[in-house]
Amino acid sequence: MAVAGPRTLNLVRQNQASIQHVCSRASSWWSGVEMGPPDAILGVTEAFKRDTNPKKMNLGVGAYRDDNGKPFVLPSVRKAEELIVSQKLDKEYLPISGSAEFCKHAITLALGSDSPVIADGLNVTVQGISGTGALRIGSTFLSKFFPGAKNVWLPAPTWGNHVPIFKHVNMDVKQYRYYDPKTCGFDFSGAMEDISKIPKGSLIMLHACAHNPTGVDPKAEQWDEMSKVIKERELLPFFDMAYQGFASGDVAKDAYAVRKFLADGHKICLSQSFSKNMGLYGERAGAFTIVCNDKDEAARVLSQVKILIRPLYSNPPLHGARIVSTILSNPELNSIWLKDVKGMADRIINMRTKLKENLAKEGSIRDWSHITDQIGMFCFTGMTPDQVEKLTKRIFCVPDKGWTYLSCWYCFQ
Repeated sequence: MAVAGPRTLNLVRQNQASIQHVCSRASSWWSGVEMGPPDAILGVTEAFKRDTNPKKMNLGVGAYRDDNGKPFVLPSVRKAEELIVSQKLDKEYLPISGSAEFCKHAITLALGSDSPVIADGLNVTVQGISGTGALRIGSTFLSKFFPGAKNVWLPAPTWGNHVPIFKHVNMDVKQYRYYDPKTCGFDFSGAMEDISKIPKGSLIMLHACAHNPTGVDPKAEQWDEMSKVIKERELLPFFDMAYQGFASGDVAKDAYAVRKFLADGHKICLSQSFSKNMGLYGERAGAFTIVCNDKDEAARVLSQVKILIRPLYSNPPLHGARIVSTILSNPELNSIWLKDVKGMADRIINMRTKLKENLAKEGSIRDWSHITDQIGMFCFTGMTPDQVEKLTKRIFCVPDKGWTYLSCWYCFQ
């Protein structure tokens, strides 16, 4: 048996030391990573799951529930899935921009079948991974190509994900007044004053309907005034439309602001989601649209949007897009879906009325009119943090800002 010489032993020791160094370094690559804070909304759901009180309700989950507090699948969606399965379709990749049929039906739902924007081919519409993905596509494109100031003005308050979505693409996030805590309603004068001072050439985010999280929407005449001042300030409106049909039960009425701004000559951006109005939470069906000046501009914009999408997720999911396309293209299924949406919206409106009535029956002397004045899934209760904490300990899991999802209430009989 050969005996290793000094040089060989030295090399072995060096290799061992090198391996130990790599192993030691590899075990501490992430030692500097700090624990992140829990998500403000998902954290409520986690607390609810840990709670042992069988009567407690989770009022922070962003999904519609039936009278037993269970997930609800729309009858129109069930029928659409049966039809899709019967066709024995393939599972091939979608194009980078998504399903052309889905995009066509999604933008038609938003703008209307008689929209001149669609007729003239001025819209660039791509499929996104629900509303969040659509917003991410839009924010990424705007951060790269928007010629104005790289800032975006959000309503105060706004959906919690708006801020990180725009910050992640290095846009400066600012706010304009929107909710008035004194009235639990829309601060129209404050919003108009702030918007009139936004620097020209900026972006402004608008909730098309059923504002998240306040449930407070401008009236039609207020939208008209906002459109005028936004145009005077030469701002680019970016509409987030996640609840079309879910606010009033009427998909055309809920699209008023978007259609009014286009009629007034705005070139808008639009994010759409079918998570709520079709109950496709896990299917991630959404769309992003930019309205352009002409077809040539639209073609150039589309080419750049596709370049941005490719390294993000390459192409969007298929099944949810098929469900949406099937429902919106089939007259019978579309009719059933419109009834489904109205049924959900009417039920939430009815729950608002019953909640207000029951609070009065329980002896509350506070004016709870804002509960029925607000609209959509959200209710900004106006409760203090102490009141929220007391309720959370006793019977509800409520986000700390005191708002709730009315779609989660199921006790009013």
